[in-house]
Amino acid sequence: MDDAVDESEHERTASHPRRVLVTGATGYVGSRLVPTLLEAGHHVLAASREETGTADYPWDDQVETRRFDIGDADLVREAVEGVDVVIYLVHSLESEDFARKDREAAQRVATACADAGVEQVVYLSGLVPPGELSEHLRSRREVEDVFLDAPVPATVLRASMVVGAGSTSYELLRRLSERIPLLTPVPAWMRSRIQPVAIEDVVHVIARALAPTDDPAARNRHYDLGGDEVLTYPELLALFARAAGLRRYRVLVPWVPQRLVGWACARISGLKVTEVTSLVESLRHDMVCGEDDLRRDLLEDGYRFTDTAEALRRSLDDDGAPGTTRRGDVQSAAATDPA
Repeated sequence: MDDAVDESEHERTASHPRRVLVTGATGYVGSRLVPTLLEAGHHVLAASREETGTADYPWDDQVETRRFDIGDADLVREAVEGVDVVIYLVHSLESEDFARKDREAAQRVATACADAGVEQVVYLSGLVPPGELSEHLRSRREVEDVFLDAPVPATVLRASMVVGAGSTSYELLRRLSERIPLLTPVPAWMRSRIQPVAIEDVVHVIARALAPTDDPAARNRHYDLGGDEVLTYPELLALFARAAGLRRYRVLVPWVPQRLVGWACARISGLKVTEVTSLVESLRHDMVCGEDDLRRDLLEDGYRFTDTAEALRRSLDDDGAPGTTRRGDVQSAAATDPA
């Protein structure tokens, strides 16, 4: 985005500063969102399980840290006290019963927000395609329903695959591309369509969702969030290979069970099996936007989403400042990214 747009964005939000609690502030999206909110003039409260949990982040001395544990109702109530907006970036894919934990956590936070007089909740969810859903996608929709049915108006952003160094989806794409030599087997059922979105655009849209409105309840709804391009997953693999300068050929393989693919991808990538399996299961769906209302309701006129090829190139560039600082490129990696 150019300097003129940056300046108008700052002027728009500076006159309406909010006290914003970012849950998941030390996670991938949260660590890149905090600098954007600070630059926009908001007072940021970074939620962390430990009081010193943000010490390793470059924005630590610019935020107020609050202890937060989604399993502790008392800490949740204390964290949201005196807050205008809660940005909810929490997911529990690590455990077998993550769906129950996520649902109960959302209920705890929604109740605390209502009791504390919070004005708005912003929840970053994932695209929900039609048809039978994986457990991961069903869980995301359950959390959406909890917030949308609660007394506090909620803006739900259903993001497609997030492209940026350090995101789980991107790291899975990168590691599979780099570690499988020359010939890449692609299950036939993985030819679904996907609408990637750069992390630069994700944090921008979240920040825009905090814009004041005469009727907060008008935004008590979900918005689909994806970039301008729709690709098949094999096409995305090819796009990454070109950006990385890799020579890779893809061959379609029929009749490969999803569970086996998830396990194999986790072993090859070195990422957590539960996370990878959930992501792989979602690839049997077309993960594309069903509507485009956020352009009308949340984005400034003329805003252009980052081109996927450009997002991939910038994510591969590890020179310069980390992506968690405003001096660096938000697409870049940071030492604090999840392992």
